Amino acid sequence: MPQNKFVPGNWKLLVKRSSTGLGLFAGEAIPKGACVIEYVGRTISNEEALTSKSKYLFEISKKKTIDGKPKNNKAGYINHACTPNCETEIHKGRVFVLTLRAIKEGEQLTYDYGKEYVDEFIKPFGCKCDSCLKKA
Repeated sequence: MPQNKFVPGNWKLLVKRSSTGLGLFAGEAIPKGACVIEYVGRTISNEEALTSKSKYLFEISKKKTIDGKPKNNKAGYINHACTPNCETEIHKGRVFVLTLRAIKEGEQLTYDYGKEYVDEFIKPFGCKCDSCLKKA
């Protein structure tokens, strides 16, 4: 595992079908605390983000947002979960995805998109993450 917490490892990651469309899955076991991937994209102002039609916006500061459309951003395929196995951390204006626990090969990577996003875009349609589907 890399010494620097914010250096993504060279993990095998696969885009595959999930319960919500496409998702990002571990192609190999990934240990707890590993930096899996960086969320990349075009940096835009938060003002521009307000009028953007993109569903892949990640606010990194009071003034800046990353528009991480999946075309060049595999991390854009990581789906929301109410009980996620990953978390995001912003470091020097960049967004990194780190594991909260060991991830098994074939397991989907997930993180919590946050209350504001969930309230606006997920709750109105019903959450389809694994933990919510098991409750239903």
